[in-house]
Amino acid sequence: MQLLELTPAEIAFLAAPAAASDGLRERVGGKLAATLSARLRLPVQLAAHPVDAPAAAPAAPHWLPDAALATLWLTRRLGGRRVMGATPFVPPTLIQTLDAALAESWLDAKAQATLSSAFAWRITAASTQATLAVQLPHHTIDMTRWAREVIRHA
Repeated sequence: MQLLELTPAEIAFLAAPAAASDGLRERVGGKLAATLSARLRLPVQLAAHPVDAPAAAPAAPHWLPDAALATLWLTRRLGGRRVMGATPFVPPTLIQTLDAALAESWLDAKAQATLSSAFAWRITAASTQATLAVQLPHHTIDMTRWAREVIRHA
């Protein structure tokens, strides 16, 4: 049996970047914005931010919030209104909240055929500007296993 030549339209489809087609970044970004707005009790806006791919993929998602986000989280969760200074650590409750939002977004997805290695967002909340990034495993099976475990323990 002889194979037919690919048409230009088929070549263009196959050459298109796969990660952009699944909308995972947008789904997660929307879920994170809603979750952070509710937990911080103020409007939070997220915008996609460029990020470099990590050299090696982690076994589970790895969050990289900056000091501004950690400080905003601590201040608002403890009842404060004005964000001042910078916290030297990332609160575990912030990571747990981010994990739950990512796990729900992942498990709600209809098709999980592709997985980018990292996402980042620029966060605007009141007068605070922060950056949040996440590094993801390369394999969808690892991501699904992780998400189920997070939801099971939430």
